[in-house]
Amino acid sequence: MPRTIVRRSVTSLAAFALLLSVGACGANASSSTNSDKNLKTVSFMLSWAPDTNHIGAYVAQKKGYFAEEGLNVDILATSQAGAEQAVSTGAANFALSNTFNVGVANIKNAGLKLLAQIQQRTSAIWCSLASNTSIKSPKDFDGKTFATFGANESDAVIKRMIQTDGGKGEFDKVTVGTSTFQTLSSGKADFGGFYTTWEGVQAELNGPKLNCWNEPDYGVPGNADEIGIITSDAEISKDPRTVQGFTRAIQKGYTWAYEHPDEAAQILVDSAKDANLDIKFVKRSMQIITEGNYWGPRDEVKAGTFTIGTPDPDGAQKYFDFVADSGAYTDQNNQVVTTPPVATQQIDTQFLVPGADIVKAIQ
Repeated sequence: MPRTIVRRSVTSLAAFALLLSVGACGANASSSTNSDKNLKTVSFMLSWAPDTNHIGAYVAQKKGYFAEEGLNVDILATSQAGAEQAVSTGAANFALSNTFNVGVANIKNAGLKLLAQIQQRTSAIWCSLASNTSIKSPKDFDGKTFATFGANESDAVIKRMIQTDGGKGEFDKVTVGTSTFQTLSSGKADFGGFYTTWEGVQAELNGPKLNCWNEPDYGVPGNADEIGIITSDAEISKDPRTVQGFTRAIQKGYTWAYEHPDEAAQILVDSAKDANLDIKFVKRSMQIITEGNYWGPRDEVKAGTFTIGTPDPDGAQKYFDFVADSGAYTDQNNQVVTTPPVATQQIDTQFLVPGADIVKAIQ
């Protein structure tokens, strides 16, 4: 099932209730059933329905990497309030999120940290239906209708892309439900946001065909899509040994998946059965991830010279600053915050294991 741009706002995940109810079944079906009393049970929460962004957790579970660290990991569907809030309140120990969402949540004193940044490249794409011949580049978004989930951050991105391409940056908006594809096909909107590693695959394999543009090519600075693994400051303080073990296991899972994309795809499909993922679709998503070096230079990952999980605070800071300039941050009292988060304060690298050690451990 497709998803649309969700890193644009922590609270935007609430709009995915219907979509995530499907993901819940797949997530719960994949939870570990190891009854060994010597294993400590912790939870990992998905950020949306099961997909290739989460694949390292499923691989780590299937390959026994969590058990090797003394952990029994329950993979949970996201709560309606979002994975960030679940980790902040202790409802989940770990989750998939990204540096941007951590920064936004921490403005509201969520007390979160990114442990490992899996994705190294922006995967967001802004698209119109290929059949919409009135849109040939982002400047043609001017005067058109944007399918949005309501985040001011997305407005800033679209405005910058239009203006960089020579337009005015003026557009209408309609708030979408669960599918931007459906909204565009119905004619209620002209363009919207997707991810090249997932909806891009759907458009390629199943349609509808899209024309898409990448935000870094049109003036949006930094990297908004630093997808990775998060936990709370409280978890780090309370049980650093568990945090270390979980981080090491998840690094193994993503590194193994990067080296064995087709096999990892099958593990995801088999583990998240109720999500009804198509193996051809998932393999193609992993092909795009590996060929595009989305998790880092693949040859260097294989050689152990690049560590999966390496953060990019410079890329994050550029994007934080850009969003601050647009006035899109608000605090817990819904007051505009003009000072951007400090990227280095959202990240904790002390638990990352060097890539060479990870590669050796999974051979």
